[in-house]
Amino acid sequence: MQYDVQNARLINHIKSRGYLKSEEIENALRHIKRHNFVPEDITEMAYEDMPLSIGHDQTISQPSTVVAMTEALEVKPGHKVLEIGSGSGWQAAILAKLVNTTGIVYTIEIVRFLAEFARKNLIKQKVTNVKIVCGDGSLGLEKYAPYDRIIVTAACPKIPKPFLEQLKVGGIMVIPVGNVYLQQMHVINKLERGIEEKTIGSFMFVPLKGKFGFKE
Repeated sequence: MQYDVQNARLINHIKSRGYLKSEEIENALRHIKRHNFVPEDITEMAYEDMPLSIGHDQTISQPSTVVAMTEALEVKPGHKVLEIGSGSGWQAAILAKLVNTTGIVYTIEIVRFLAEFARKNLIKQKVTNVKIVCGDGSLGLEKYAPYDRIIVTAACPKIPKPFLEQLKVGGIMVIPVGNVYLQQMHVINKLERGIEEKTIGSFMFVPLKGKFGFKE
């Protein structure tokens, strides 16, 4: 009950920032409990509107950022979604709720510990329509392509070519692009005639690792 009260307060806060216009996303936020996706020693901070460390130099994203990205993604029931960067699994769980039992979410994570952490968290939340793969997410996940939607939860120096190739015509991708300190959130529509692109604000994500990520 304590967490439900905190979650309701968080949802109202996100609305006050001008996000969360979708009833479906609000329902997903109420159903998918963020405290199930953070390390046990910081569960009391789960419903603060801030990113939280999940170890290995990675974070669970700020809730208002998750909402902004999810709204821009325009997920529908039955969609096949690819998430780059599983983290703790919270974003994937929200997407899984939105695609419903007729859809599926594939999520790829380069850090093996976090892939296992996400898997355990999804089991705890009883999410069954997410498939986690451990690997280089900067390459996308060609095995299950093409995707109706792609969401990238790490900063990219530029848009990796595999992501565009693996997105369906008519599909949408949401991806933060910039330097390691600040990125613009790009919303990309892939059309028969080419790409339509817009930005929806400035954000800060951990850097994408792998072949098409930032070089260490």
